[in-house]
Amino acid sequence: MDLLEELEQIRDEIRLWTLKELDHLGFGHYGGSLSIVEALAVLYGDVMNVRPDQKEDPDRDFFILSKGHGGPALYATLAVKGFIDYEWLYTLNQNGTKLPSHPDRNLTPGVEMTTGSLGQGISVAAGVALSHKLAGRGSYTYTIVGDGELNEGQCWEAIQFAAHHKLSHLFVLVDDNKKQLDGLTVDICNPFDFVEKFRAFGFEAVRVDGSNMREIRQAILTGKKQTEKPVAIILDTLKGQGVPYLEEKADNHHLRPSKQDQAAIEEAIALLEKRATKEAVK
Repeated sequence: MDLLEELEQIRDEIRLWTLKELDHLGFGHYGGSLSIVEALAVLYGDVMNVRPDQKEDPDRDFFILSKGHGGPALYATLAVKGFIDYEWLYTLNQNGTKLPSHPDRNLTPGVEMTTGSLGQGISVAAGVALSHKLAGRGSYTYTIVGDGELNEGQCWEAIQFAAHHKLSHLFVLVDDNKKQLDGLTVDICNPFDFVEKFRAFGFEAVRVDGSNMREIRQAILTGKKQTEKPVAIILDTLKGQGVPYLEEKADNHHLRPSKQDQAAIEEAIALLEKRATKEAVK
């Protein structure tokens, strides 16, 4: 099995378990969790220096999910990569859980920062990257922010700070899935061209197909070659990505499934389980 096949298997497992944990809970952030699955598969499946048996290694790479409502996808990733037990996923957002609706660093192994208040994760990521630079470490810091989250002024303060300090080991991945809680981002607060904006703030910036893991991986590897600027990778994604029914659903940010929704979600789970079985026997 080559690297791309391995990443495809990780992607399918993350998407499957994201759906299964939300389906078991009965509601949740389907859209924005599914749109970051490919990015998480590339980060945890290949490019990040992070291992479950070395969670406290000072030289590890850091990942911060600034758009904390994508927590279900991060939890599924942590289970697939051995940081937590799969059974934990069935406790999502329930009393006594170690997997709250938004990530909590004090509860979940592998979570580096408690997030949920939008705009704050990217600021902490910039601080982490600066601390690594001052300590002379080669660690990389990765953060995923939402396109709607970039309405927050705090994000652009952090972006300017990162460029000023030449934090070349900071990667900001923007989940540009075109929607936020109240509708289309272009209608709520037009973001204009994210690539141009990040470049104007002093970043290296590129737009890639957020469903294409080869493009995502190549953008990260290319970004690592430069030494003066932080890197922004704009992920051209769809809310509900990888599940056609959910991609086409207008109100897919936070979903309490109807009977029709439930049937479509269960069909998607069945298809992913069948695909995972085929991949396992290759």
